[in-house]
Amino acid sequence: MFNRMYSFLVQNGILYKYQFGFRKGFSTSPALIKLLDTIYFHHDNHDFLIGMFFDLQKAFDTVDHSTYV
Repeated sequence: MFNRMYSFLVQNGILYKYQFGFRKGFSTSPALIKLLDTIYFHHDNHDFLIGMFFDLQKAFDTVDHSTYV
């Protein structure tokens, strides 16, 4: 299913060009470089910057699945 969905998204140009997760050749290094570049750009322009970061790695594991049966 992943391969079919991924192929569809790529062929139709739906993926965001900076989508780094689950894509070959898009590691966390380019993601961090893009983030820092954006921060420096807006800092140089004296813009306000706000960052919100969420770690959802274990979010699915914290849901009580017995309530959905």
